[in-house]
Amino acid sequence: YIYDIRCMVAKSTEFPPLERDVATIAKALSHPARIAILKILAAADGCMCGDIVEKLPLAQSTVSQHLKYLKEAGLITGDSEGTKSCYCANFDAVKAFKENFDAVFAEIHTIRSGRACC
Repeated sequence: YIYDIRCMVAKSTEFPPLERDVATIAKALSHPARIAILKILAAADGCMCGDIVEKLPLAQSTVSQHLKYLKEAGLITGDSEGTKSCYCANFDAVKAFKENFDAVFAEIHTIRSGRACC
């Protein structure tokens, strides 16, 4: 899809699913703490329960909020047992995001290729 910027509408539902998906995940990754959390979970041998807070210079409530954003975006999975929560990176979602991100920017590069800029 190529857009005429003058015809764009503000509603995200008016955009193709690929662009909506990339934007949703990019928003979930828009804070460095969330990227750090994803890296911590990726380095773990399995799911992590409670150790994440100890690895970050943030309050437990702040880490919980960041985990919530990552979970809502599907980048991590989590289970709660009483007051204890365990989290794992969702590597399939991370891989899909990378492929979609690469596809969007390859399209942008193709559209722009060979054109002079101001």
